[in-house]
Amino acid sequence: MAKERQFVLNKRGEKVAVVLSIEEYEELLEEIEDLQAVREYEKTKASGETAIPLEQALTEIRRNRK
Repeated sequence: MAKERQFVLNKRGEKVAVVLSIEEYEELLEEIEDLQAVREYEKTKASGETAIPLEQALTEIRRNRK
């Protein structure tokens, strides 16, 4: 992603937007999702809560939907 950036300028010449290729945009979205997952993991770990197995969690979710 070390390409030269293209900007959209307003009437005063201030940068107000950036032009990205679809590939760059999708890479940024993936990076954001990865960082959100890490943040959630760290938040959960710091909470001190005890983890439960996935199957147990899914069973509880299904049971609570009824």
